[in-house]
This record gives sequence, structure tokens and C-alpha cells, in this order.
Amino acid sequence: MSYHVNEKGYYGQFGGAYIPEMLYPNVEELRQQYLKITAEPSFQEEFDALLKDYVGRPTPLYFAERLSAKYNTKIYLKREDLCHTGAHKVNNTIGQILLAKRLGKTRIIAETGAGQHGVATATVCALMGLQCIVYMGEIDIERQAPNVARMKMLGAEVRPALSGSRTLKDATNEAIRDWINNPVDTYYIIGSVVGPHPYPDMVARFQSVISKEIKEQLLEKEGNENPDYVVACVGGGSNAAGAYYHFLDDENVNIIAVEAAGLGVDSGESAATSALGKIGVIHGSKTLLMQSLDGQITEPYSISAGLDYPGVGPMHANLFATGRAEFISITDDQAMQFGLQLSQMEGIIPAIESAHAFAVLDQKQFKPTDVVVINLSGRGDKDLNTYIDYFKL
Repeated sequence: MSYHVNEKGYYGQFGGAYIPEMLYPNVEELRQQYLKITAEPSFQEEFDALLKDYVGRPTPLYFAERLSAKYNTKIYLKREDLCHTGAHKVNNTIGQILLAKRLGKTRIIAETGAGQHGVATATVCALMGLQCIVYMGEIDIERQAPNVARMKMLGAEVRPALSGSRTLKDATNEAIRDWINNPVDTYYIIGSVVGPHPYPDMVARFQSVISKEIKEQLLEKEGNENPDYVVACVGGGSNAAGAYYHFLDDENVNIIAVEAAGLGVDSGESAATSALGKIGVIHGSKTLLMQSLDGQITEPYSISAGLDYPGVGPMHANLFATGRAEFISITDDQAMQFGLQLSQMEGIIPAIESAHAFAVLDQKQFKPTDVVVINLSGRGDKDLNTYIDYFKL
């Protein structure tokens, strides 16, 4: 069986496009065009050139010597933190802005949690000279102030979402509302592998450059293009989708997805969708979703602004449901402690999102011969205030 999307936009039983009538023309236009446009040689050339010369790809695959010695296994870090803008998000925004231009759209909207996708969207809008409006939860605006300043410097308008938990899901709701009201000239750049088909597949394809490079780099370093394990943090799940993409159908490669347990899976303050979620529909797709008995979305919580999403992308829901991926939940404390450890052992301060992925090393035993690739999806500059408050630095 394949773990990629089928022609109807589903991963197993998850996915699809559950959208209001008003959005049907937009989503349908995208669905009909995205594969055709992205397959055009001129698109591929422009995309690849920007990834190379503007984003700085390929990002290094770095053998973490001290970490490997401590955990007695071979640990490689895929250095997405070295991308322009500080995270993997820009791979996708470059792809989608090129698509938006070819569709003749002049106004770009986006949602953001940690602010990395907002920054990446504002960046490509500045690059292409397009209007940019970013929706962001009021709470996230407070805890990710440096990224808000970056977006404004790049010329974007940042609009606060004041409803609900005032975090990522509420920002997404506001962006969808905007799109319904401005269907003709507006393109919605979704930042994760969530939303109605074709977004989850499209974002995964743009991010798949990560696993493509991992294969090439491992072949050079280990003489084998496949790792034993590939590990990534999952909120909505775009960095993970990119890291897993070219390994999905190869059962010899073990996939580990790391979710945010917050204060503990059963604490009521968590974002561990695989452990707590049931099948439901959120933001246009059928997936696993944290919800109350009567189907109301329960508020997620994580110290990391990029992982506190109440659902998970349909690709990941399917990987969980089929057992193809192992899902592990990591608490705030475990992630923060590993963020400090990685900083002091390898000289790399990770985004708190990425620190969750690394904390798996304390939860799971690997063999000395195992090749473990961990996707270091972002750098920790944006999280310094959180680190400072947590460790009283």
C-alpha cells in the first residue's frame, strides 16, 4: 500500500476537502492546476534556483559527534535551521508564491502560530512585491514578538485573532474567513500539511526537498541512502511530512513522529493529538482531532507555539492509524531540557518545536549501528524569551 495521497485527496480514510460552498471555486481551481503548474519545467527551474540561491539549499546533514557518543548510536541532524528565515517553512512559501503568481493572484494571506510561517510568507511576498496579510493569535503575538517585528519589517500586515484560545487554530479560522470574503484576487498560503485537499499534498511536495536531500547526503556519508530512523516533531506536520516524504513507502525506514504532550498527555494541557484525538473535521479536512464528547474542539496547549494545534495533518493521521509511524509524546519540561542540552553539547540552540524531536533520545533505545536522522526544523532565536523565562537565564 502507499502512504501518499490518492487521486481523491485522501490518505487512507483521512483528508478530502470539507469546505463551505463559497470556497469551492478557489480550492477547485487549485486542485485542478497545482500538479500541472508545478510540473512545468519553468516552474521547476525557478523553484530550484530560489531554493539554492535565496534559501541556501541544500541544508547540511550534520553528524552530531558528542550526541552520538552519549546515546551510543549514529545521530545526524538535518539542518533546516540554516535555511533563510530560520526554519523549513520557506521551502513551502517559495513554492506557493510561484503558484499564486501563475494563478494571477495579487493578495496573499497566511496564518501563523510560532511566526515562522508568517515570516516565510512575508519574506516571499517582499521578494515578489505582493501584498501580505498574516493572521496570528493574540497570545502567539505576545510570545513570539521577534517574529512579529520581522513580519512588519518585511512589509506584512499582522492581524490578531481575538477569538477562542487566540492561538493557531483561531488564526486559521480568521484566514479562511478572509479568503471567503476575497475569493478572486486572494491566495491563501497554508503553512502546514493541513486544510482541504490539495493543500496537505502540495505542502508535503514542496517540503519533500528535505527527504530528497537526506537520501543524497546519507548515500555520500554512509554509503546507504536510507536511515534506520527518521525523527521529526509534528504539530500540523509540514517539517515531518518533508522529512518522511521519500521514505513513506519504504517499510525498512522507521518513522517517528513526536508530538507535544504539554504538561502531560492526561493533564488537560496537551497537544498530543494521536493520543487524545478522535476522527473529525477541522479546517477543511477529515483527520484526528482533539475534541469533547459532543464534538467541540478542545483547546490544545504546548510551550511551543508551533505545536499547539488541536489536529494533525491527514498524512500523519493515516501514518498513526496504520501503525506506519510510531508516535511519541514529549512534555514541555522534556523538550526544554533537551533544548538546553543540544545547545551545550553541539553548539546549536534549537527551536522549541525541534527540541521535542530530540527528546526522543531519552525515551527510546537505539542500536549502535542505527543511523538516526533528526529533522532540526528551526533555530531557537524566536524562542529565546521562552528559554530565558524557563531557565531564569
